[in-house]
Amino acid sequence: MWDSCLENGVATLACVPIIIKNIINAALAFAGIAALILIIYAAFQYTTSKGDQAKIDSAKKTLTYAIIGLIVIFLSFFIVSLISQLTGVKQIANPSI
Repeated sequence: MWDSCLENGVATLACVPIIIKNIINAALAFAGIAALILIIYAAFQYTTSKGDQAKIDSAKKTLTYAIIGLIVIFLSFFIVSLISQLTGVKQIANPSI
């Protein structure tokens, strides 16, 4: 992957799309893990609420925001793919999660 942008072992501007792809991959992976942790936390809140309506509502809000976050993550994946196809930059076309 890096061999295509190195000249005599030195990075060139051709490495920028590869670096951007790596940053996008890391950000998407981090966001996905964070959303999963929030879903688990919401489940924990809900099961330990003991019928307290305020805690149940808090757990529902947390779960709602985590699901919205997952939707945003998946939409960002598709938007990045669309932009890479429209611009012809193939290095960021397939972020691997």
